[in-house]
Amino acid sequence: MPPIRRPAPALPMVESAFLASATALIFFINFYFPLGPLLRMFFPIPIALAYLRWDRRAAIMTMIVTFLLLTVLMGPTRSIQFLIPHGFIGLFLGALWRRRSPWLASIFTGTVLGTLGSIFQLYLVSLLLGENVWIYLTSQAAKFVGWIMGLLGSLDEPQLLIVQIVTAGGIVFSSLMYMILVHLVAWVLLERLGNPISPAPQWVENLLD
Repeated sequence: MPPIRRPAPALPMVESAFLASATALIFFINFYFPLGPLLRMFFPIPIALAYLRWDRRAAIMTMIVTFLLLTVLMGPTRSIQFLIPHGFIGLFLGALWRRRSPWLASIFTGTVLGTLGSIFQLYLVSLLLGENVWIYLTSQAAKFVGWIMGLLGSLDEPQLLIVQIVTAGGIVFSSLMYMILVHLVAWVLLERLGNPISPAPQWVENLLD
């Protein structure tokens, strides 16, 4: 584990405020001008960077200030959607990367947090809309499963259990792909900023060489 710096008391506070402002700005821009995963990959990275540069207190401060800024700019609903899961993902990733945990551990942890966060957001959006968003997702999954079964020559209706498994699997797979992208971006970006994350697996380095 890298030694903890003993900076002037104001420096971590200033950097945390700057990173929080940058995070809030990225989230704000992505909400009004969505660019797919392009900006979403950066949501947890500033919080993790605060952990790598300073310590857990700085990372928590960055997360809380980002949450407060987004509450003022976009309201509590949007700020909660940032905090869960992206804020906590950034905090846990920073802790794991500082300890030089392998990518497998940090990707697994981030995937679990991302999946739980997606489930929370589904519940929150359903509550706000007054409709069960899970039903919409399962109906889309049922169409997909039915299409696959049609390609295989089956005309039967897909079973509800299979549809539910496919829907849940889609959420987990989406979280997994997101975490892999976050790791790749952080690996390239934070190395250049002088705060590298855990070393990439050999197959990743071979793939990018």
